[in-house]
Amino acid sequence: MRASLRQKAISVCDAKIAQKGDTVGLSFYAFFANKNDDPDLLMEAAQWWIKTHQLDHFEKAVKVRELIASGA
Repeated sequence: MRASLRQKAISVCDAKIAQKGDTVGLSFYAFFANKNDDPDLLMEAAQWWIKTHQLDHFEKAVKVRELIASGA
């Protein structure tokens, strides 16, 4: 996952956790605006989420943040 996406994803996870608590779930779509203006970046996130880590559609933001921060 490229550094810019990694940083944005961690920010989104942090914001969701701060807003709704440690049990909040999210999908990789949370890292993007409703308008798909960068399909390559969206596919990169989808591949990381689905193929690389075989995550469910919704996962705990805490778990996702830990995976991303670890460089996995």
